[in-house]
Parts: sequence; C-alpha cells; structure tokens
Amino acid sequence: MKKRILVTGGAGFIGSEVVKQLISKGYRVRVVDDLSKKEAKVPEKCEFIKADLTNPKNASEVLKDIDICIHLAAKIGGIGYFHKYPATILSENNKLYSAIFEAAVKNRIKRIVYLSSSMVFESTNIFPSKEKDIKETPPPVSAYGFSKLVGEEYCRAFQDEYGLNYTILRPFNAYGINESPGDEVGYAHVIPDLIKKVLTGQYPLELLGDGNQTRCFTHVSDLGRGIIMAMESSKAINEDFNLGTEKETRMIDLAKLIFKLCRINRTFKVKYVKGFTYDIKRRVPSSQKAKRILGWSPSKKLNDELPAIIDWIKKLKYL
Repeated sequence: MKKRILVTGGAGFIGSEVVKQLISKGYRVRVVDDLSKKEAKVPEKCEFIKADLTNPKNASEVLKDIDICIHLAAKIGGIGYFHKYPATILSENNKLYSAIFEAAVKNRIKRIVYLSSSMVFESTNIFPSKEKDIKETPPPVSAYGFSKLVGEEYCRAFQDEYGLNYTILRPFNAYGINESPGDEVGYAHVIPDLIKKVLTGQYPLELLGDGNQTRCFTHVSDLGRGIIMAMESSKAINEDFNLGTEKETRMIDLAKLIFKLCRINRTFKVKYVKGFTYDIKRRVPSSQKAKRILGWSPSKKLNDELPAIIDWIKKLKYL
C-alpha cells in the first residue's frame, strides 16, 4: 500500500503542485491549509482539513496515521512582504515548526520533508552555492531567510534528540501559473509582479534597484517533481538539497522579455526606483547534488513558460 502523505500548505502555490503530482502517482494525500491566501485552492482528490497549524493540538490531530509529512506551510511572500511583516514571519513560522515537529515525534512519523528556501544563502559570496557552503555562509539578515534557516536547525535538532528523520529542500525562485500578483509592489514574487505592472499599463515600467540583480527561476512543476523524488529516496534521508536551475537571469532582461511577450505597442522603457534593504544582488545554486543522488534536474525553460503565465494572469478578475 502506498504511503500516506501529509502536505502542510498544500493549497498554496508549490503545495498544490506537489499534491497534484502525488495523487497522480497513487499516494494517499492529506492536505492541511488555513486558506489565508486569496489564491489558495483546495486540490482535487485529496483529504482536506482547514486548520491553523500553529496550534499544537491541531498539528497533533492532522499528523495521526501519517507516514511522511511534507512541510510547506509558512508565512511567505515577495520582498515587500518580508520587509513589512518581519516579526509576524519569524513568530508564526517558529510556531509552525514547534507544533509540527513535536507532533511528528508524538505520532512517530517516518520523516519530515522540509521546504526551506534559497534565502538561507542570502548573505553568501560563494557562487554557485553548494549545500556544504551553508556552513560557511553568514546567517541571513532578513527575518524570512533567518526563519527558514531556523527550520533547517529544527530538522537537525529533532533528529539528534528524537531520531526524527528529515530531508531539507531549498527551492530557488519558483515560478508558474497559479501564483497571483500582490496588491502592493513586492508582495508577490517578481514575475507576477512585473506581469501585472505591464498589463495594467504602467509606463515606464518601474524596476526595483538597478536591474542587474540576478535570479535562477525554477518552474513549479520541476520543484514538485524534485520534492517527491527526494521524499521517495532513501538516499535523501537526513540530507539537504538545492533545487534550482543554474541559469541566471538579470531583472532588466526579465522585464524586457515580459514586456515583449505582453505585446505592448510601445518602446520598452524602464524607470529604476529605490529597492528594498534586503534586495539580494545575486543568488545562484549548484544543483549537482540533487542530480547526482536523486537524478533530478530542471526541464522547463523560462522563455517557454512565460506566455502561459501571462495568459493566466490576464484572466484574473481583480487585475
């Protein structure tokens, strides 16, 4: 019989993709989400529970009869969100960790697959960043990056004290359909943010910083596949993996491409505006460990996937 999987945050952007792929592979899936994001959507063909997982009693209940927990639930958003709600992010994410990890021990689950973030490498000067480089990297300066690093420490501490197995996964700049633009600049990630600006007629297009920041965009379906491959692999037990494309994209080049694909009948023009304090200049993964141990590598290319994302955002009623 296939293992029973709990996906926390399974109605979110990455979570719903993971759930879809798990169900297609025949797993029995329980999803827990508080549906706090307006784009949250309950995946089909799963057991769904709406719950606040910062409550230890709720966490203990939903982890009953579960083999593996894929823990994605977190306070998350774009760079503007990180700056506006640092205390909320730190406090709520820590409550989630304590409730989930303690409930996992109580219910004797086999493993936690923890979704960390590329933001743990926020302060690095080693490129591309390998998993082992985290030991040489100063702690993140943003509350979100720091909270994700704390989650990695929860994994190791609960393994040391209670023997709770884990796998740590660090996605690099997820993108795809089903991620809505934010109400304010920086509340969502950069791709939906830029598409919204272009489609709503912002001209010249405002770009945070100097446009030379780089990111490595990884399609959500590739990330979902990598998460499940790690979950299925015994070689991934008590290991950490970067999941991301190694191809860097400059923000100015991304903006030009989105402008072109939106078919705006104007000459591309950009206005640079002051960026946020923690606007990281460069973030590049080495994903060779995931390729070597899991057999994972990204298959989707940004240029090929952007048109579908633009079409999806065009259909949003509140755009």
